[in-house]
Amino acid sequence: MRSDAVKTGIQQAPHRSLFHALGMTEEEMKRPLVGIVNSYNEVVPGHMNLDKITEAVKLGVAMAGGVPREFPAIAVCDGIAMGHVGMKYSLVTRDLIADSTECMAMAHQFDALVMIPNCDKNVPGLLMAAARLNIPTIFVSGGPMMAGHLKGRKRSLSSMFEAVGEYTAGTMTADEVREYEEKVCPTCGSCSGMYTANSMNCLTEALGMGLRGNGTIPAVYSERIRLAKMAGMQVMELLKKNIRPRDIMTEKAFMNALTVDMALGCSTNSMLHLPAIAHEAGVELNVDIANEVSARTPNLCHLAPAGPTYMEDLNEAGGVYAVMNELTKKNLLDLDCLTVTGKTVGENIAGCVNKNPEVIRPVENPYSETGGLAMLKGNLAPDSGVVKRSAVVPEMMVHEGPARVFDCEEDAIAAILGGKIVAGDVVVIRYEGPKGGPGMREMLNPTSAIAGMGLGSSVALITDGRFSGASRGASIGHVSPEAAVGGPIALVEEGDIIKINIPECRLDLAVSDEELARRKAAWQPREPKIRTGYLARYASLVTSGNRGAVLINPLEEGR
Repeated sequence: MRSDAVKTGIQQAPHRSLFHALGMTEEEMKRPLVGIVNSYNEVVPGHMNLDKITEAVKLGVAMAGGVPREFPAIAVCDGIAMGHVGMKYSLVTRDLIADSTECMAMAHQFDALVMIPNCDKNVPGLLMAAARLNIPTIFVSGGPMMAGHLKGRKRSLSSMFEAVGEYTAGTMTADEVREYEEKVCPTCGSCSGMYTANSMNCLTEALGMGLRGNGTIPAVYSERIRLAKMAGMQVMELLKKNIRPRDIMTEKAFMNALTVDMALGCSTNSMLHLPAIAHEAGVELNVDIANEVSARTPNLCHLAPAGPTYMEDLNEAGGVYAVMNELTKKNLLDLDCLTVTGKTVGENIAGCVNKNPEVIRPVENPYSETGGLAMLKGNLAPDSGVVKRSAVVPEMMVHEGPARVFDCEEDAIAAILGGKIVAGDVVVIRYEGPKGGPGMREMLNPTSAIAGMGLGSSVALITDGRFSGASRGASIGHVSPEAAVGGPIALVEEGDIIKINIPECRLDLAVSDEELARRKAAWQPREPKIRTGYLARYASLVTSGNRGAVLINPLEEGR
């Protein structure tokens, strides 16, 4: 066993004395040591139930003959961090989570790991750690929140952010906003739409790193506790069979995940996280391939914010496995990929039928013949930008309008809520990328303000930052190269005409090459916004959005 390095032999007598201090018995020291990575905290609603999930996992591990040892992982609530300096600290935690988990696992020589994430960055952060460490590992999330109910309709966090814009526009009263506050997020769990947390928990299933239901069983269901116990038991099977993350997270598995991503209509943040996880697994996942996958993958789900259905509805319809089974009708998945069940994808999804064609469209009747995401390129985004195509209204699929340019999110929000943005405009928010932010803030506040002000079908937003999975509309993010390194988005001037063509995957600035060259020659880098602490170190190491905003490893970069 790997843990023999800290438990066996006369040289390890000091180590054993410390295990005795923990109350461990001689019998426990003969058993596999399993690290339980618990993302529980009392700040994030999606994590407030993880103490119960963790206890169930530990029981499962113990029942199967292992010795569980719990340690923490941090997590930021993107909703609470939204719209202020705190959002600079969201994406950057992905690497802190991966790094700290690596440190704990290596320092204590665990034989296996169970990862217990739920919201936003700690799902990809722990997947990155799993790929990097490559010891037997299984995931079990805390599960999605139930949808809120207001006046006979289901609602979610995106409705709350849009309510602020509606109040400003005079179409909602203060009392109505207060009712939204109290009801849109009714329970624990990751917010109830197909936002980033739920996207990544569903894609964990598609990758093969979580058991069936990992992404969709609601947080409040007792079924979630049973799933946690099964995960604890199953990690012991993975250990016995020596099935490791890199046996599961292969290039073909990432292609499966990207295909399921397109079918579900996941968050644009998946185009940051999948390449970063693949990078740790030694797989090159170029975002350029996303359009090829999208071209052959039908979009089968319109979960909030793209439509009126929620995670609880997807769960009742058969969950991720039912979506995957639909995709097999067009031979879109590699069914031979190994998973944490010890079985193949094909064996796992056999017989998992679609129980509600209104929630999961059959492949014969999709929402669209192409996937939920699109990567755009052009002279404004030479490397790429991304849009959640499934959440764009038809009239905005092709749009042309004057640029309204802002060098930070706060200025853009003030202009939107101040009535200075009008139908036809293209809002440009720059210097918010991985380096320029630093931290690549999510832009849910401005996208929600646009929707709430009644401009969702007439105004586009383009940024080198990123969007929440709760954003909808013609919102194009991850524009690369970013403004901070002199990308073309830094050269846009007020009133320039921007051309968006999502069906043709184009994003262009109607300015001549000669004029762009002149502007580029005159451009000067901005002074860093933050010079101290973790953000300054992050800004010095981070790559662009199209590379997954991974951190530079000098050895990998050939330095």
